Amino acid sequence: MKINEIRKLSDEEILKEIESAKEELFNLRFNQATGNLEKPSRINELRKLVARMKTVLRERQLGEEVK
Repeated sequence: MKINEIRKLSDEEILKEIESAKEELFNLRFNQATGNLEKPSRINELRKLVARMKTVLRERQLGEEVK
């Protein structure tokens, strides 16, 4: 998901996406620990996705404080 796509989402949708990404990240880490991980790069992708979504939420929060 690109940053422009994230910015089009509402805050509630972003929070839901963060929750689902964190859940998938947990499952991937569990699979990695058991040795069943097929695509290790997916962990980094999800971590960066969560960071992007949190950044957009923070930008919106700071924008509201200025007004």
